[in-house]
Amino acid sequence: MSRPPQFRSQLVIPSTLGIRCLLPKSGAALLLLLFFVCFFSSSHAAQILDVRVWPAEDYTRVTLENDSPVKATHSMIKDPERLVVDLEGVSLNRALKELVAKIQPGDPYVKQVRVGQYRPNVVRLVFDLKEAINPQVFTLAPVGKYKHRLVLDLYPVNPPDPIAALIKKGEWTADKIPEPAVPTAAGKPEQKTAQPEPQVTKTVFHPGKGTEKLELKRMITIVLDPGHGGEDPGAIGASGVREKDVVLAIAKRLKAKIEQQPNMRVVLTRTSDYFVPLHMRVQKARQVEADLFISIHADAVVERRARGSSVFVLSEKGASSTAARWLARKENAADLIGGVNIKSHNRQLAGILLDLTTTAQINDSMKLGSAVLGEIGGINRLHKGSVEQAGFAVLKAPDIPSILVETAFISNPEEEAKLSDEAYQDRLADAILNGAKKYFAKNPPAAKNKLT
Repeated sequence: MSRPPQFRSQLVIPSTLGIRCLLPKSGAALLLLLFFVCFFSSSHAAQILDVRVWPAEDYTRVTLENDSPVKATHSMIKDPERLVVDLEGVSLNRALKELVAKIQPGDPYVKQVRVGQYRPNVVRLVFDLKEAINPQVFTLAPVGKYKHRLVLDLYPVNPPDPIAALIKKGEWTADKIPEPAVPTAAGKPEQKTAQPEPQVTKTVFHPGKGTEKLELKRMITIVLDPGHGGEDPGAIGASGVREKDVVLAIAKRLKAKIEQQPNMRVVLTRTSDYFVPLHMRVQKARQVEADLFISIHADAVVERRARGSSVFVLSEKGASSTAARWLARKENAADLIGGVNIKSHNRQLAGILLDLTTTAQINDSMKLGSAVLGEIGGINRLHKGSVEQAGFAVLKAPDIPSILVETAFISNPEEEAKLSDEAYQDRLADAILNGAKKYFAKNPPAAKNKLT
């Protein structure tokens, strides 16, 4: 039985992806059309546009930005520790080659990376590691200025213990906790000395060395949360000043001032330019049993004339204004921009935090917020004269008074210049610290008998 004439002879067109297009030899126009269709569909591999590396004590993040989704497979190899990632449908290009030079010597988890064309359509990345890690590899859809992203989060198998770090620095023990001054009959304040708190046992695990029990005494612990970071720059002013940079600078100045206080210690949710998911910021505060949580930001709106500082606390019943609701929605979107692995996101934790949020926590936050707002009003115009409320995810620690400070409008050119000024940053830090001290003078921290 003979075949139809149109299939008696075929022309094979090679493809860069190894796909063969079989076409009839007759019909020049049809041949030309189908050639271009085959060539375009087979040669349009994903292009790696940029590669970014964000090393941090908590984890190292590697981000590959692409013009289209990239499929990746990964595996761990022991002795020595290595992470192997295969990128399918990708050709080695300049952006990928630059990854090698972007691994810093001080990276806590990665020694070096090797990049090569493993197969015609597969690029292999081999990360030589300094210790065992739990990798999270996930993709992010385009958002904001970013196109498709493939994210590699390299978390250590033995994560750092924040309390152990404070103990190592000698910042955990203290003999006394101050109490507010009590007026005497003569009308002069008399400082009441608090009795030492009972010691608490903290068991610290040292990999390969067993456990160690340490006797601790509690001080006032303040957690500072510089907003945004890493993949998420936050708001950007007209002259290019980035929110993530100025709030980190202010937080570091405030940290230095708190460390000078004899009865206080401080923890930052991030110490450099990397992204921390919102729920992890709350979790860090709870891990060290913080007495206060202060999130630091710089506001931005389309209207460039808007100006002034604001303080926000959590709301159970809805935002105190339309602007507050919009701001909370914008700040809560940080996880989308910064990039969170939805599959591993602890939804149960988020639900617990929401359910346990108490009226008492919000009332204490309002007191703290009012004290801080009053101090900031002495150095900058206030956008609103009272503390505002909205559903900020980062304020949902159920047992820690928490506020979010919008230091100024970075979208206002005058205030953008202020935020970049070191003297102004210093005055802001003083104002926030003075507000916290005034809060504690009227609301001494409750005794805590355990560490979680």
